Amino acid sequence: MIVFSAVEKRYDDHVVLSELDFTVSAGEHVCLIGPSGSGKTTILRLLMTLEAADGGTIHVGGECLTHMLRGGRLVPADEKHVREVRKRIGMVFQQFNLFPNMTVRGNLVEAPTRVLGLSGDEANARAVELLELVGLSEKIDAHPTRLSGGQQQRVAIARALAMRPDVLLLDEVTSALDPELVAGVLTLLRDIGERTDITILCVTHEMGFAQDFAHRVLMFDGGRVIEDAPPSKLFAQPDHQRTRDFLRAVIDRA
Repeated sequence: MIVFSAVEKRYDDHVVLSELDFTVSAGEHVCLIGPSGSGKTTILRLLMTLEAADGGTIHVGGECLTHMLRGGRLVPADEKHVREVRKRIGMVFQQFNLFPNMTVRGNLVEAPTRVLGLSGDEANARAVELLELVGLSEKIDAHPTRLSGGQQQRVAIARALAMRPDVLLLDEVTSALDPELVAGVLTLLRDIGERTDITILCVTHEMGFAQDFAHRVLMFDGGRVIEDAPPSKLFAQPDHQRTRDFLRAVIDRA
């Protein structure tokens, strides 16, 4: 479902991702772990086309996100091509990013009607269904400013799912929450993972969640994948000293 081939990302002389290769299969849950600045969030931003790669190619669902064929040659993708491929991807950000001037209902129906062309009735029915899934049916006509952080993050998750994405990207979705709200959001994500066949790519510092949720865990350092293994292997018997040092530091800090 996701293929990175020799992807590079630089900011001036600073190399964030270097010749990055990795794949995520359809329906797979993959967690990205590693120190801050190792390139994890950049991967999500490249998939959402919030950043442009400086080299390599990215494919989503068999379609190239970064390039397209023109005259038998692979050329950089134009905006129309990017929009079509990006429809398959949903993202939940650290800071919720809800539209404060819209109700919860408005946040959930805006993109499906404008981007997918759903009717108002279809989009509203989907919003009702998803708010029931995330346990916020009674908040459908509330504004985000009247919700707690945990409730806002649940709305953000529902909004991403409203687009019926093939791929869901999660960027440290609990980092802006009070500690007592974290468990509820992680439980919701586990439930979504069990009840859907969505491919999920998750950047997280919640090691317990990564162990329970992921089919594979990728350890990043210096813009490269230095370890790729099932959580049972990576957390119990990591191959690399850098992975052992990182896990010891984050688990001791927790």
